[in-house]
Amino acid sequence: MKTRPAGIGSSRADWMGSLSPELTAMPLKYLAVPGSHDSFTFWVDVQAPVGPDQKAFVKYLATIFRHMAKKVMVKWSMTQNLTFKEQLDAGIRYFDLRVSSKPSEPGREIYFIHGLFGHKVRDGLSDINSFLDKHRKEVVFLDFNHHYAMEAEHHAYLISMLQEVFGSKLCRASSVEAITLDFLWERKYQVIVFYHHMSAKGCPVMWPGNKIPAPWANTTKPNKLIQFLETTLQERSEQGSFHVSQAILTPKVNTVAKGLVWGLRNYLVERNLPAIMTWVEAQKPGAGGVNIITSDFVELTDFANTVIKLNNLLLSDERDRSRAA
Repeated sequence: MKTRPAGIGSSRADWMGSLSPELTAMPLKYLAVPGSHDSFTFWVDVQAPVGPDQKAFVKYLATIFRHMAKKVMVKWSMTQNLTFKEQLDAGIRYFDLRVSSKPSEPGREIYFIHGLFGHKVRDGLSDINSFLDKHRKEVVFLDFNHHYAMEAEHHAYLISMLQEVFGSKLCRASSVEAITLDFLWERKYQVIVFYHHMSAKGCPVMWPGNKIPAPWANTTKPNKLIQFLETTLQERSEQGSFHVSQAILTPKVNTVAKGLVWGLRNYLVERNLPAIMTWVEAQKPGAGGVNIITSDFVELTDFANTVIKLNNLLLSDERDRSRAA
């Protein structure tokens, strides 16, 4: 499949700030927003132990085959090539974040995790904050949806870290319907954090996980994925939440076995991207439509730009209503 650049460094870095007033006044739950799946997997540490998110037999194989097993894991754990900054420059505004402590390491340090450990969470958050400092009208969704090997003190440390890094940029949890770009800009909010754990209950700047459902198809078949995406959009709640459409395929054990040396990108993603992108291009945001759409390897197609342009359909509807009135 031919690859097309995602427009890194282009106007996509400021796409939210460039939207028309009609769109910035709409609830964000109605806008089309591009996101990345397992957003932090652009680098993983092959020297560290296998992560606690893996099944016992994977840890066993990694112990027996060591470097060879980890080389295979890298090929199947990495779902992105772009760094946080590159994703942000390309227009990505939703980040799917899975985190863990290192059980063998003293202290409370938290790392990104997907089979293998990634960067320290603090480093990733600092990169995102640096981007936001330069792009004051851009807003990001940070979805901390999986936590591994984390005790109460780890959660407290991470929640404190989020407040320390982002400070007044953090949006207080409130009615989803009230969250428009105009609302956020007026208050200088740029970060909406979703924290899927009871430890964050009572913290005013941590949104509960049920405010951002992300149904998972768990299939290797593009036709089943598309059917699932359609069904879950029809079932999307009318009130009280954002919505993530995970336009991703998930390898099974036999998928990995068949494509052992190829990896996720070459064996599963690239060959099925045309069908998935055809579905994305046919979508419409707004009530009952798409909101956040996530993808693997967001640079392989013009994914972010394709999702962003869906918002023009809302603009057309708004102008048609104005003319009719």
